Amino acid sequence: MKVGILTISDRSAHGEREDRSGPAIRDLVSTQDWDLVGPAVVSDDQPGIEAQLVRWADDDGLDLILTTGGTGLAARDRTPEATLAVCDRLVPGLVEAMRAASLRVTPHAMLSRAQAGIRGRTLIINLPGSPKAVRETLQVILPALPHALQVLSGAGDAESGHNAPAGRREV
Repeated sequence: MKVGILTISDRSAHGEREDRSGPAIRDLVSTQDWDLVGPAVVSDDQPGIEAQLVRWADDDGLDLILTTGGTGLAARDRTPEATLAVCDRLVPGLVEAMRAASLRVTPHAMLSRAQAGIRGRTLIINLPGSPKAVRETLQVILPALPHALQVLSGAGDAESGHNAPAGRREV
């Protein structure tokens, strides 16, 4: 599986602040047998975010893109809008699980506007911008990601019939 890590931050993109959230994601997913791309850093610019997501999904064929940053209420926080603009389908259970886990830590979790969705065969998930919140949320969804990526890749689960043609279940 090919996995991209994308940090969205004006300050990190302009060299004013070290990116710590992208490396936090890399550390957590390094336990998986995945090929990692990034972390790459882009500004809080919706067209730029969209372009990077599309490039990684369509041109580079990444299976999973994990973003960090830009999910709050600030005027420049445009990651959810960029994600929604490029995705074909949403996967709300992932962000519901992340918010539920974060709410046990802070009431500010309910202010997250993170999204998760699918573009073609690529799963795109928005994570918070702080390394601490990245660790708290990614640990919650990480156990479900290998199965999600397997299903999206077309491998599915023959035993349960996930890849059976429409109207017919494998038994």
